[in-house]
Amino acid sequence: MFWDAIRESNFISFLTSLAEMFIRSFCFCQLVKPFIASEVTSDSASASKGMERILKKKKKGASYAAAVYFSTMLLIYMIPLYDAYAMFAIGILAAFSALCLVDRRNYRQKFFLVATFFSFNWFAAAMADILYDDLYEFAGNTQFMRSHSHLWLALYAAVRVFYLVVEFALTAIGIWFILKVYANKHAEMETRELIMLSLPSFMGMVGFEIVRYYRTFYILKTEKIKNDYDALALLFYAVAIITVMVVIVLYQQIKRKQEENLQSELLQTQIDSIQRHMAQVEELYQDIRSARHDMTNHVLTLETLYAGNQTAEAKSYGDALKTELAAMTGEIKSGNPVTDVILQERKKEAQKKRISFYQEFHYPADTGVNAFDVSVILHNALQNAIENTAKDGQITVVSYRRKNAYMIEVSNTFTGELHWDAQSGLPLTTKTDKDGHGYGLSNIRRVARKYAGDIDVERKEGEFRLCVMLMMG
Repeated sequence: MFWDAIRESNFISFLTSLAEMFIRSFCFCQLVKPFIASEVTSDSASASKGMERILKKKKKGASYAAAVYFSTMLLIYMIPLYDAYAMFAIGILAAFSALCLVDRRNYRQKFFLVATFFSFNWFAAAMADILYDDLYEFAGNTQFMRSHSHLWLALYAAVRVFYLVVEFALTAIGIWFILKVYANKHAEMETRELIMLSLPSFMGMVGFEIVRYYRTFYILKTEKIKNDYDALALLFYAVAIITVMVVIVLYQQIKRKQEENLQSELLQTQIDSIQRHMAQVEELYQDIRSARHDMTNHVLTLETLYAGNQTAEAKSYGDALKTELAAMTGEIKSGNPVTDVILQERKKEAQKKRISFYQEFHYPADTGVNAFDVSVILHNALQNAIENTAKDGQITVVSYRRKNAYMIEVSNTFTGELHWDAQSGLPLTTKTDKDGHGYGLSNIRRVARKYAGDIDVERKEGEFRLCVMLMMG
């Protein structure tokens, strides 16, 4: 009977270790899934279908990394490897390597995720272990358990389950918090950011090892001041977890403030650009007024030439006059001078890069749509299109109405690959220098939502298409 109980308790211990490995692997999978970048390479992938495939790839990649970690830890457990440091080091290395193979980018961020997760989990496991010991000791010292010795195995199993529940709950809360506050999940992490974010975890792990050492080799051996020490240990682990969380929150607040400042600078740049366009429009109208002033003389000259049957000279004079007027007024007539200037400038810029530029854009003059808002859409959309269209490509700008919706479509030749942001549903910038880049589509979406509309991004058949919908009331 006694040896049967020993064998059963060993089996329960094995099941507990197996469940703990699964819990860690599952939690690790949930943490890293949103941080994995996915590519959309199919030409037929719309934004919604592309997002579905992204989520599947994220789930598959995160599951693969978690499975590698679980398999590694199970193999080490079955060998077994008695050096705890070597065991955990191999497990961490396996998780990090698998994560890097799944998503070969932003390795510093992956190191941060692995370090933070395992520090969180170890703090949670240490707190669960202390509560487990105290609960088991308290229950074992009751009169009920002393008089019911046959229930010791059931008590052991129940307390082990309690240990797993506490570890899972604390780890899950930490992961939920990180995912909630960590907004820029696909932003490239710099070395200094990695040091700042990982330092609390490493300092906490040093303290964790010191606390664990004294608890294992001093308190539990001598039974001195055990309750006070356990309370202090629980406090230390809680403070360590809170410290890691606070540092992440502060980091995200700093990043958010930087992005707000950057977007303010970009908006100011766009305002300056629009003001410059306004000045150019004023110059244009000044030239037109000058032309109108001289128009009487031009008409008299043409009448004189025709009266003298000098048809060829009159035609040549008229053609020269038309060319001069076209140069003054521009060849694009969209219905608004601001959008005329933007389209004209972008067309010239595209032609310099040997990019065909076709436009059927008409400004909704009889609606409440503001010219400045439309100019923000055109400025950002055409800037992105020109920057991402290769030589001999094509850019198309069209607008139309669909009931009470005003639609703007900008498409361009595109054969590259897109990385999508799972949170916003928009493509990530492909530029290595992120300063000043990656906000164009966000600015367009902000304008569209101002008019109760939105944007849609589609990639198909070697073409990138942006559709902007503005509701006209």
